[in-house]
Amino acid sequence: MTVPVSLMWFRNDLRVKDNPALNAACDEGKIIPVFIYDSAAPDDHKPGGASQWWLHQSLQSLNERLNGHLQIFKGAAQELIPHLLEQFGVERIFWNRCYEPWPIERDKKLKKQLKENDIKVKSFNASLLWEPGNIKNQSGDPYKVFTPYYKKGCLNQPEPRYPKAPPARITYAEVEDKGDGLESLQLLPSINWYAGIEEEWRPGEEGAADRLSEFLSEPANHYQEERDIPSVEGTSKLSAHLHWGEISPNQIWYAIKGKFGDQENKDIETFLSELGWREFSYYMLYHFPHIVDENFKEKFNHFNWRYSKKELNAWQQGKTGIPIVDAGMRQLWQSGWMHNRVRMIVGSFLVKNLLMHWSQGEQWFWDCLVDADLASNTAGWQWVAGSGADASPYFRVFNPVLQGERFDKEGDYVRTFCPELKDIPKKYIHKPWDAPDDVLQKAGVALGDHYPEPLVDLKKSRQRALDAFDEIKGK
Repeated sequence: MTVPVSLMWFRNDLRVKDNPALNAACDEGKIIPVFIYDSAAPDDHKPGGASQWWLHQSLQSLNERLNGHLQIFKGAAQELIPHLLEQFGVERIFWNRCYEPWPIERDKKLKKQLKENDIKVKSFNASLLWEPGNIKNQSGDPYKVFTPYYKKGCLNQPEPRYPKAPPARITYAEVEDKGDGLESLQLLPSINWYAGIEEEWRPGEEGAADRLSEFLSEPANHYQEERDIPSVEGTSKLSAHLHWGEISPNQIWYAIKGKFGDQENKDIETFLSELGWREFSYYMLYHFPHIVDENFKEKFNHFNWRYSKKELNAWQQGKTGIPIVDAGMRQLWQSGWMHNRVRMIVGSFLVKNLLMHWSQGEQWFWDCLVDADLASNTAGWQWVAGSGADASPYFRVFNPVLQGERFDKEGDYVRTFCPELKDIPKKYIHKPWDAPDDVLQKAGVALGDHYPEPLVDLKKSRQRALDAFDEIKGK
């Protein structure tokens, strides 16, 4: 009896545990695991620099988990897949679904093409707790506000799928290696700017499991209080692992439930709702794909944005003269990640104090973040700008000084990433321009020399933003 052979197409699901497509393919017989770096993807779907570094490490890790059997290709997936099926003499393919606009269209066309040629195609949900197409409000329309979406739409659904164990046995088809190899993808830059990122992260399925274990051991117990304090390890730091599918949201959901049970616990409820926010970001992208590059709220199309290359560069380099903003931007450059509270602060500063279009920030984050995720990145920036669904009100302008004094009370976060300010007393650490000359001199800080003068006056730039937003209020 001939054992069936299937093509297992890995995408953003670079793991062996809880991988529904892999389980199904292995249940049917032997597999040929492949990964395709899709060269046909539009620019806003191609990974940025930091994400490329992560992907290189993650593929290396997955290949080890698959005992060296992962075949890696670069090219247009819609053309490569039929070619590979023919070359390998395979008539079945398995994959886990993607939920971004471009992959959805590609996969629909590919699935139709393959089925017309009698290829068996099976796809699965491996990256979301709830299918976005299944959740509608009472009118049958998509939700546009998070709280009813999560509490009425999601939590009233059946409990998310329980994670699957890894396949009891993976049998690989013996085929001639036709892959291009990992190095052919050229994901690592010629200049090693990623040394700091390399020290901070351990991509791959094992790294994801360790990160979850570390979170459950301590930070999860204080999540509601400490998740907003950037100087402590108060968040899970699982976002990049989630994006590349090295761990599933289902594994995280049930790991939390397994440790803490169903008792009322504000820390756990808050963390699970953050998973819900990730779901909401994908949900909005699924139902309103235009938000990748267009405002969700059309009135923002009339907004008179500014652009200053000098000011944008200062923001990108962490040289705005606003300590909490500069600390965040430097953390991003050094580690490929930024604390979520600080993401909101630096985002508000760019969009509202500098009045620059949110896409400027979105593009910089896309290139610099190891967890750059189309849904979350787009939703986050539109939230800050006030142009997104359930967004921060347009009149909410984060005061970075007050934010710093509230969430970085001792100035530890600023001192870590702006070491030139390390001897400034905490009274002035978030507003060194208010420090008397003798205090600055004692700290060895000369504003405009050792550390920049503020790029803008916070009070005046806030009023400028409010005036500009008033102009579109009735549109």
